[in-house]
Amino acid sequence: MASKAKVVIVGGSFGGLTTAYALRGYAGSEQIDITLVSKERRFTFIPSLIWVAIGSRSVERISFDLEHPLESKQVRFVNDAVTTIDTSRKMVLGTRGEHPYDFLVVATGHRSANEAVDGLGPFDGPGHSPMSPPEAEELASAIRALLRDPGPVVIGAAPGASCIGPAYELVFELDHLLRQRRIRHVAPLSFVTPEPYLGHMGMGGAGAVRQLLERAFEEREIPYATSASVTRVTTDAVEVDATRSIPSALSIIIPPLAGIEAVANSVGLANPKGFIPVGTGFRHQNAHGVYAVGVAVAMAPVSETPAPVNFPKTGHMTEQMATIAASDIASVVSGRRGRGEPEAELSARCVLSMGDRGIYMSVDPVRPPRNKIPTISEGRAWMVVKQLFERSYLWHARHGRRMPTALGW
Repeated sequence: MASKAKVVIVGGSFGGLTTAYALRGYAGSEQIDITLVSKERRFTFIPSLIWVAIGSRSVERISFDLEHPLESKQVRFVNDAVTTIDTSRKMVLGTRGEHPYDFLVVATGHRSANEAVDGLGPFDGPGHSPMSPPEAEELASAIRALLRDPGPVVIGAAPGASCIGPAYELVFELDHLLRQRRIRHVAPLSFVTPEPYLGHMGMGGAGAVRQLLERAFEEREIPYATSASVTRVTTDAVEVDATRSIPSALSIIIPPLAGIEAVANSVGLANPKGFIPVGTGFRHQNAHGVYAVGVAVAMAPVSETPAPVNFPKTGHMTEQMATIAASDIASVVSGRRGRGEPEAELSARCVLSMGDRGIYMSVDPVRPPRNKIPTISEGRAWMVVKQLFERSYLWHARHGRRMPTALGW
């Protein structure tokens, strides 16, 4: 009897969890042993971190322990911090042991490169960011302080950022919160972005989203600067293009992303920024049996811009990558994989929170040019949809199930 294939998945967020669930759906435990290695014991619904920052969610409410749902799918969970990946030995090395593999899926997510902007903390500088649970909780504390003692706020993204959506959500959510508290008049908001225009979001825009966002900023009296490079954050200002300073009592800046240290330092695995080059099926271009999904994947910008803006990677896109990689692994194990599979075209569907309403965007494919005209819709109903999606996704995921929807996020 042939030995079972050993699959190791590194990372327990959208990419890792989706890969594990999808792979077990494609192949039973008699064909494949699956081990998921994660530094974090808990899955966190990352899109809701903006609500943690605003104060309408707790991290506990949007997270759950990984072990039980994974074991229910016959996936072994190992709580371990990966230190390096040895592709020559086909071995993942962690602080608690070694994990041999026949197939490896790197779904490690990102490291926030806060060091790219002087003063962008939050733990070693005055700037704030919502990119991880601890940072979102720290930002929530800073927003509570702002509500007690209002002042000017600057929200935006640093040059080289790729995850710009949360900056838009935070500026609208904070605008809504300040108006509810009747202190918006003493807390002016400003928005700075490296995008060449509002709504570019690293994907070259989408339909009429630019016009919708420009109107929303004008209606809410939020001045904005595009093609702007945040160069420094101080306790009372945000410096832009090293030539001007915007007063700020609270500064929230989305940083550029980089690959995590364990991936970046593994020989022959990643590019200089720590991201992994992949080809068809999200297979590594050189390392045998290695796949990458989600933020860990290297993707070129859609075009050159005056200030650098990188290609976005949403949770919805990550799940598509994970499903494709899982299918490819299962087809190799079973001997079904054909030749010359077409490159995957990723689509994006998401709802952007605006405090009391939402913007729905459907873009297919994400990278232009596109055969389909993007769908853009604004309304209060989309905010309800976003809230229900969060609740439904968490319920399905914590019960070992994949979310049965084409909505995306």
